[in-house]
Amino acid sequence: MKLLDRYILKQFLGSFIFTVLIIVSVIVVIDLTEKTEKYVKAELTTGQIVGYYMDFIPWIANFITPLTVFIATVFVTSRLAGRTEIIAILSSGVSFIRMLYPYFIGSVMIAVLSFILTGWIIPNSNKTKREFELEYLKGRYFFDKTNIHMQVAKGKYLYMRSYNNQSNMGYNFTLESVDSTKLTEKLSASRITWNEELQKWTLMNWSHHTIDGDKEVITEGKSMDTTLVIHPSEFGNLEKNYEGMTIPELNDEIDKLTLRGASNVEFYQVEKYTRFTSPFAVLILTFMGVIVSARKSRGGTGFQIALGFLLSFLYIFFFIMTKSIAEAGGMPPIISVWIPNIIFGGIALLMYKYVPR
Repeated sequence: MKLLDRYILKQFLGSFIFTVLIIVSVIVVIDLTEKTEKYVKAELTTGQIVGYYMDFIPWIANFITPLTVFIATVFVTSRLAGRTEIIAILSSGVSFIRMLYPYFIGSVMIAVLSFILTGWIIPNSNKTKREFELEYLKGRYFFDKTNIHMQVAKGKYLYMRSYNNQSNMGYNFTLESVDSTKLTEKLSASRITWNEELQKWTLMNWSHHTIDGDKEVITEGKSMDTTLVIHPSEFGNLEKNYEGMTIPELNDEIDKLTLRGASNVEFYQVEKYTRFTSPFAVLILTFMGVIVSARKSRGGTGFQIALGFLLSFLYIFFFIMTKSIAEAGGMPPIISVWIPNIIFGGIALLMYKYVPR
């Protein structure tokens, strides 16, 4: 690596880290201010609060990575342009594309690190962060759906009239096994209750029907402990629980929800595809940032940084808009998460072709 590459790469990575620290610090202070009353009400210790922010900080830092990379790129490049260093670099025979090498190396390093963190490491810390939020920051959750139908496995269909997630009790339970269009087995109970100690379900007033052609065998009883393909956690507060899933766990959850015909599978698909597209967003926004700020501006560095903020927030706007459409089922998730990258990648190429550098 040449001296020039090391110089730009050091400036780029240093500015990125500085930008992340500044923005994260501001977000943490705002978040702490908003939640202080809840912390006091819950009588939390300093250690508990610090532990929460130890999980919160990596999540928010990674979440804003595309934005901070873009801001860092604009800041570094506009400063180089303001000191006429870019003019000197290009005048020495270095092409504009060659000058992008250290930016590309730095953005690839950040993108790879971000992908590893998002895919496997941060989801594990998000599990404890989410448990903390559900216990201390959010109100008690009540499962209020009725007439619950779901396919829990191939050829197996579950029904419950209602479920109380406070007592972990379900009413009018039925589990049917179907071979093609024929009912082969049916397990029903007036009530099912989760036994925490045994990690099993207790069926009350149950009956089991086994059907083989014209023969039907019926067994009944008042109480029976058994395992089922459902767990009480599936009836808890599942809001944004995908943030606590690694990529392999997301794949398993998507397969399960798709099998059941669940209406919220799009949320998990969007989360999965977003984790794969975010690294490309880092590369695209770095390229765009260099183009935006490589020319010395009469408005000074401040103008170019302001322009950088504007473009980055436009990217976030497009991302949120397409994500919401996909989660509502109005667009395939894999397409929705790629649209911002495609739009801004096209804008970056047009700017490279027509904007003076």
